[in-house]
Amino acid sequence: MNYRRFIIYQGSIGMASSMIFPFYVLLLKNVGHSYSQFGWAYGLFALTAAVSYPIIGKLADKTGDKVLLISYAWGMALILLIFPLAFEIWHVYILQVVMGLLGAVQKNSEKTVLARTVQKETAGKEIGHYHIWTSVSAAIAIIGTGYLVDFLTIGSIFYLASAVFAWSGFYIMKREE
Repeated sequence: MNYRRFIIYQGSIGMASSMIFPFYVLLLKNVGHSYSQFGWAYGLFALTAAVSYPIIGKLADKTGDKVLLISYAWGMALILLIFPLAFEIWHVYILQVVMGLLGAVQKNSEKTVLARTVQKETAGKEIGHYHIWTSVSAAIAIIGTGYLVDFLTIGSIFYLASAVFAWSGFYIMKREE
């Protein structure tokens, strides 16, 4: 996998994630009735990711990072289309479990691509460069989405982020020259 292509991919999924995660609490507010329900939702996300990491790590070595990155992007694109339709707390719990699995796929794949791509002698510099661009992309998305939410509905932000995730999956899938 091309390092530059990977940075663009990670920047775009960082933007898509940043579009929804700070604001999706507003959407959940309409579904849940207590803070303990929000705790369960986030807890299910984290527990699912934790249980999934060993399996995903083995899968990364067998299938390759690119397959997992594409699966993550398209999986998130699909789940974000469903999220605005959740109206019961159990819907949110199921979505959080799926997002926990997908989040583990992304985190593990991100680390393995970096480990397989950067040169040991310049790893710090290359990873620092990687974090500059992914962090700038996320910041731009958070600020821009704050303005968009004023003019659009919360649900429409999920659909927009879904489109960015889908594009990212197609982008990483393209053949390298």
